[in-house]
Amino acid sequence: QSGSTMAMLNLRALTSWVGIARLLAVLLSCLSFSLVASTGHFEAPYGTWCMFTWCFCFAVTLLVLLLELLELYPLLPLSWDDFTSAFSMLAALMVFTSSVVFPATFISSHCSGSQCARQAVATTTSCLCFLAYALEVSLTRAKPGDISSFLSTVPGLLKVFEAYVACLIFSLLDRSEYTKESGLMWCVAVYSICFIFTLLIIIFTIGRCLTYIPCSLEKVLVGYNVLALLMYLTAMVLWPLYCFRGQSRPNSCGKNCPWNKNLGVTFLTIFNLIAYLVDLVYSTRMVFFRAP
Repeated sequence: QSGSTMAMLNLRALTSWVGIARLLAVLLSCLSFSLVASTGHFEAPYGTWCMFTWCFCFAVTLLVLLLELLELYPLLPLSWDDFTSAFSMLAALMVFTSSVVFPATFISSHCSGSQCARQAVATTTSCLCFLAYALEVSLTRAKPGDISSFLSTVPGLLKVFEAYVACLIFSLLDRSEYTKESGLMWCVAVYSICFIFTLLIIIFTIGRCLTYIPCSLEKVLVGYNVLALLMYLTAMVLWPLYCFRGQSRPNSCGKNCPWNKNLGVTFLTIFNLIAYLVDLVYSTRMVFFRAP
């Protein structure tokens, strides 16, 4: 009976390079949140975000490993390859953000003692965890010409990046600031519209719903990328124009200073503009310049 049980287990889920990368991610994320939890010093909002990131990535990656080990994932009503590709990309982005935010927020230059040592080790394990997820993204990325799993292609991975950057932008927005100018309200509308459509593309891809769309999906995606690129181009011009017009950085500008947040939104807007541009280039090549 034990032999038949072993036969049902897919040990390759643990022994393949992808499986090893996931095992490392589980171990390193567990170490990160355990070390930070032991310090008792992870106040809201940034500490809570970092703890949520490590716990969320640990739980989902462990679930993915178990489902692949027991070969239960074909029973799920979703595209497994698309789901795992999207999650590994999202996890890499979340852990990278936490690896930057946590030390910047909690580790000071005059830090000493066991608490500081644990925070430093947690930062190191978080950085290594990011590398583990980045390795998984690299290993599962679709080969050129392969579009069987859309979210494992470069345009698919960029969709996850675009949605995540939009979430970071939303976290920095201050309603009392952007409602003062119609130009800033337009920028927020751009971020919101592009986020919603990108998120729907990701959800429909994972849920295998895109096949029911009665038109050429690839060409629709190219058209959407063109529109999103143009909208982000207007936001890249209008946001800094209205936010920093006649204003210099205040002398007493702390962590929650509106000027700093507006600057962060400016850079994130540029990042997403570049992402949509690269997305458009790759999508156009996939649709109009396929190898025969």
